[in-house]
Amino acid sequence: MSFLLRVAGLSLRDRVRSSAIWEELGVEPLLLRVERSQMRWLGHLVRMPPGRLPGEVFRACPFGQVEDRMAGRGEESRGERRGEERRGEERRERRGEERRGEEGKERKGKERKP
Repeated sequence: MSFLLRVAGLSLRDRVRSSAIWEELGVEPLLLRVERSQMRWLGHLVRMPPGRLPGEVFRACPFGQVEDRMAGRGEESRGERRGEERRGEERRERRGEERRGEEGKERKGKERKP
């Protein structure tokens, strides 16, 4: 900002707002520049052919530990917001059924002692 003050021929004692100096010199706010760059990159990603790593990473839907942590905090994953079922949850349910089935078989063979 001190550079822009000198270019505009001002000093700190002039007490002029930064936005006024930006407008006077025609300087674009940094936030707008960053947003425009992000949108340009997003356009590249959308046009990328399937199989390119950056596009695949952008379109990826993480599952497993990430979804488990999100569920613990009461948040929804991207897949859940789109109406997809949680893959990790289905696996856990299947594993639980398998375990319960094995334990049930073991228990039937053993009798409880009073």
